[in-house]
Amino acid sequence: MDDVRFAEPITLKFQSSERKVASSWEAIECMRQQWPDRARGRSWRAAYRACRDALDGWRTARDARKAFVRAARNAGLLACETVDHARLARTPPIL
Repeated sequence: MDDVRFAEPITLKFQSSERKVASSWEAIECMRQQWPDRARGRSWRAAYRACRDALDGWRTARDARKAFVRAARNAGLLACETVDHARLARTPPIL
């Protein structure tokens, strides 16, 4: 099982530290070790499953990252709003 790197790392802010998460394996470690118990709900489970599936080759790194960002946003852990630059590049400008 190979680690699956994200296109862009996600920075999380915990009470006493920040952490950059750049792969599915790092996301799983973070969710196991640092995630607050109060925020281990439906989005946490979906993100954990998506990251695990990415490691097993069943889902893409993009899917795993997207689920992880959603869970981090719901938990209030994003250090700053994470932007999906690939999606923005495909979106035509508003005139």
